[in-house]
Amino acid sequence: MPSEEQQVEARSRSRRFAPLGIIFGLLGLLLFVYFVTTAGIGEIIGGIQRLGAGFLLIICISSLRYIARSLAWTRCVEAPHRLPFRDAFAARIMGDALGNIIPFVSVAVSEPSKAVFVKDRVPLMVGLSALAIENIFYALSVTIFIFCGTATLLLSFSLPKPLRYASIGALIVTAVVVLLGYLLIRREVRFLSGALGRINRRGIAPKLMSKVIPRAQVLEERVYGFYQRNQGRFLSIFALDLCFHLAGVIEVYTTLSFISPVAPSLTQAFILESVNRIINVAFKFVPLRAGVDEGGTGQVSKVLGFARGIGETLAIVRKGRDIFWSSVGVILIWKRGLSLRNLSEETAADLSQPVAASE
Repeated sequence: MPSEEQQVEARSRSRRFAPLGIIFGLLGLLLFVYFVTTAGIGEIIGGIQRLGAGFLLIICISSLRYIARSLAWTRCVEAPHRLPFRDAFAARIMGDALGNIIPFVSVAVSEPSKAVFVKDRVPLMVGLSALAIENIFYALSVTIFIFCGTATLLLSFSLPKPLRYASIGALIVTAVVVLLGYLLIRREVRFLSGALGRINRRGIAPKLMSKVIPRAQVLEERVYGFYQRNQGRFLSIFALDLCFHLAGVIEVYTTLSFISPVAPSLTQAFILESVNRIINVAFKFVPLRAGVDEGGTGQVSKVLGFARGIGETLAIVRKGRDIFWSSVGVILIWKRGLSLRNLSEETAADLSQPVAASE
C-alpha cells in the first residue's frame, strides 16, 4: 500500500492539473453546443430515433474492441506469469472509464491504472510492461490505420483546401512517427529513463525522480527483453490490435446504416473511423472528445456525401457508447470497494513506490 506521504504527493500533482481539465471540459461543451446547433437539432434527434434499439447492437459490436485489446494484453505477459482474460477485460474497462471521467488528470494515469487493477494477478511491473508492449503494437496499428484512411480520403474524394492540407500533414506525421518508432525500438534507445535522468540532473523534483527512474529502467528492460525473446508473438498481437480497428469500421458502418437515409459504403465507414482515431489521439484531454468529435466528423461526413447532421449524430451515438462502457467501469470500480474520487491519486502513488525485488 502507498504511504500517506506518497498519496499526498500524488494528490497534490493531480490537483495542479484539475483546473486545466475543467477548462478543456467547458471549451468542449461550448463546441458541442455550437456544432449540434449548426447541424440542426431536429436532424440529430431524427437520426437518433432511427437508430432506436439498434444502439444495443452498437454496444455489442463495440465490446469486440475491448475483447481484442484485452487479448492482446494477455499475449504480452511473459511466463511464468499469466494474466487471465477476464481480469484484463475488466481492468481495461475500468481504466478507460477513469480516462473518460477524469480526462486531463488521468492522461498519464488511466493506462497505468489498468496494471494497478490486476496487481493481485501479476506483479505491478509485469502488468505495466505488458501493457506498454501492447500499447506499442496498438500505436503502430493506429498509425498505419490513420495513414491508410487519410490516403483513401485524398484519393477518393475532392477535398476543400484546408482539409486537403490537413490530410497531407497527417500522412507526413504518421510516416515520420512510424520511422522514429522503428528506429527507437530497433536500437533499444532508453528514451524514457534518459529523459527522466536529464530532468533529475537539472534538479527538478529530485524526490519524485528517485522513485520513478528505477521503474522506468525496469520497464524499458522488460519491453526490450520481450522484443528479443518473443518475436513469434508479434503477428498475433498486431493482428488483435488490427481487429480493434476492424470492429470500429463495422460499428461506424452499422450506425450509419441506421441513421443515414442514404446507404453507406465500407469505404466511407473506413474513412470516418480513421478520422475518429485522429480525433482520439489529438484530443485525448477533452472529456469524451466533446465538440471536437462533432466538428471533425461532421465536416468529413459532408465531404463524403452524407446529409446534414449525420456526422454529428454519429459522434453523439459514439458518446452514448462511451458513457455506457464508462458506467460499466464505474460499477466495476465500486464493486471492488475503490473510491473513484481518489483513484487517480492512489494509482500515481502506487507507481511511485520503489520497485520490489520480485518485479
